[in-house]
Amino acid sequence: MNIVLLNPEIPYNTGNIGRSAVLTNTTLHLIKPLGFSLDEKQLRRAGLDYWHLVDLKVWESYEDFIAGNPNATIYYATTKTKQRYSDIKFKKDDFVMFGPESRGIPETILNANKEKCITIPMIDMGRSLNLSNSAAIILYEALRQTDFEFGE
Repeated sequence: MNIVLLNPEIPYNTGNIGRSAVLTNTTLHLIKPLGFSLDEKQLRRAGLDYWHLVDLKVWESYEDFIAGNPNATIYYATTKTKQRYSDIKFKKDDFVMFGPESRGIPETILNANKEKCITIPMIDMGRSLNLSNSAAIILYEALRQTDFEFGE
């Protein structure tokens, strides 16, 4: 599996996601600009002693990421759709993209990929779930569907 963070802003979230990525043999893609340095102490603290083991790919831009993954099936996690993540039939090499914590994936990207937008159902009380929690929820559903094939 592949988790993609578009312009992540909070190092703790990225560190937590990196830790999950290591323990599930998932590739973590970070698309610049990042809201922190990859050397930042909070990032390493959240990733514990796993951060150096992350299969990490850093991309200069969304366009660079798309060009570098021309045949990828990418799902876009957003609160702006009705299609549930649990209704998708994930494959082991799929990508799931999450946007910046403060604003999510830009509308232009979502509108160009409406059929690939997915959401985690929740009540209308809050704006969204925490990024690292959302990534874990969707990642583990995708892994469950692929019989936890970690590709070791």
